[in-house]
Amino acid sequence: MRITFPIITLCIGGAQRMLAEMVNGMAARGHEVTVLMPQAGVVDYPVNARIVRTDSRYLIQEHDYPQGDVIISNYFTLIPGAEQASQNGKGTHIRLSLCYEPTFLPENHVTFPTYHVTKNLLVLSNWQQQLIRLNHGVQAHIVPVGVSSAFYNMRIRKPEGPLQISAILRRTEGGQAWHREQPYLIHQLLQVKSRYPNVQINLFTPPHEFANSPSLQAIKASHPFRYLTPGNDKELCYHYNETDIFVNSSTYDTASIPGLEAMKCGAALVTTYAGGNSDYCRHEENGLMSYRYENRLAQDIIRLIENPELRRKLAAAGEEEAKKWTWERSTDAFERAVRSFVQKG
Repeated sequence: MRITFPIITLCIGGAQRMLAEMVNGMAARGHEVTVLMPQAGVVDYPVNARIVRTDSRYLIQEHDYPQGDVIISNYFTLIPGAEQASQNGKGTHIRLSLCYEPTFLPENHVTFPTYHVTKNLLVLSNWQQQLIRLNHGVQAHIVPVGVSSAFYNMRIRKPEGPLQISAILRRTEGGQAWHREQPYLIHQLLQVKSRYPNVQINLFTPPHEFANSPSLQAIKASHPFRYLTPGNDKELCYHYNETDIFVNSSTYDTASIPGLEAMKCGAALVTTYAGGNSDYCRHEENGLMSYRYENRLAQDIIRLIENPELRRKLAAAGEEEAKKWTWERSTDAFERAVRSFVQKG
């Protein structure tokens, strides 16, 4: 099939990784894949397909689309142009919804109606599927996220060393980090550090974000944490492998890939319920999960500090669960769904 992916940017992030993996997965299976991207779009992930830049710095418009069989849109701003291109015979329009924008972004009077444009919808989790079915009546196909083979348990943890607790911190400038609940995360980690001063707390941030974020630099200057800026999957994998307990504080994520990556590297997961992460994290079976209103993140971390047997049990179960989440499985589900939509017309 000739497949066109309009993509605004491929900067570091779970949504962008999902797009890159689907582009590469479909190209590897012999499909003719084209990525349409505006001039300002960045490419932080390897892309094994043709990238065509539009004439605009930020926009992808109907006239930019080539003739094809399928158009895979994603973000709400892409929907009108992709649908118009589809109406003009440039391919079946399928939306891969990487986040449910109406309850995530401002101006939901703009984002909400975009879910009425095409019935061909792909989502990342059961939670997201249910949310959209309730709000719009559209029954979406689930394409689960995956974890790269670059992430694995190196078995380098040192039982005699200080216990290591890690989390990811992203820049808040730009206004799209509210769902990460980072002030809550910092507050809970400080509680843990106060009670157990010998634990080492690590915060991971993409290097370019840290370099350009006064808010992150201020946190580093005022808190007793170790800051790391892994620049690629190899470095991130190593730091996950140093980690005994990985902490996630997000409350709104369609998938939440970092938790899976950490689990695959052998860390025990402590997380808030974020919607999509309930597909892989089961409380007291392969991780500890709390609702945000319970204010229990620090308590759950301390529970695993004080109970090494439970920590090891959850880490082992989490690692086995994460091994199921391959990008090959994701590409299988994606290809099946695309073929189904095309056949139905």
